[in-house]
Amino acid sequence: MPEVVCHVLLCETADGVVLVDSGLGRHDIADPKRMGPARFVMRPNRDDARTAIGQIEARGFAASDVQHIVLTHMDFDHIGGLADFPEATVHTTADEYDWAVVNPDFTARRRYSLKPLSHGPRIQTHAGPGEQWRYGLRGIEVLPGITYLPMPGHTKGHAAVAVESPDRDLLVHAGDAAFDVTSYSPTLPSGTSVSKSRSLRAIETFAAVDRKQVIANHTTLRRLNEEAGVTVFTAHDKRILDDLLGS
Repeated sequence: MPEVVCHVLLCETADGVVLVDSGLGRHDIADPKRMGPARFVMRPNRDDARTAIGQIEARGFAASDVQHIVLTHMDFDHIGGLADFPEATVHTTADEYDWAVVNPDFTARRRYSLKPLSHGPRIQTHAGPGEQWRYGLRGIEVLPGITYLPMPGHTKGHAAVAVESPDRDLLVHAGDAAFDVTSYSPTLPSGTSVSKSRSLRAIETFAAVDRKQVIANHTTLRRLNEEAGVTVFTAHDKRILDDLLGS
């Protein structure tokens, strides 16, 4: 299986530092059992420098600088690092929070680990499909310039997160709305051609709660990615992360 990343986006805003997802954190490195049986499949790298907190400290920020964390969804590999940022307000869609925390069914109880919430973070939920946004989509403004684009399918309340950059271009963190970049683009952001990853697609299929909706999300992401000034990237395809870091 190819190396899988947990892509966390750091945004410097007027509201302080904002993260999109938190990836795995220092508590996960110290106690891998927190991650459950999935750790045997994911085989996470336990290098502290690879965590979100390690990355932002290397860039001169402190944990207290992170004021908000906007989650694409609440699977353990996207929320494991929350406790590294205890002062941050954690944002999620109301549908995701309801399924994972408030009214979990049998599937949700097996899927989600709530240990990353044991430090009692401030949670702010965002309900509904949102208002008319751009490109024929609906969005929910989380913070100025940061918008939820609801894309259930991987989980019941999954959402992509669109971030407006200072030059007004858009970065769209697709989370797990797609795993393999070729689901929505034949090339990486730099224009380099890329081949299908059967392993990433197999994980995507296994983890989805609504596979038809996942396919519909691919179509939406493809349309978004083709818009001028829009860059779409996924959470787990390392080829995209390497490409963006090299650009």
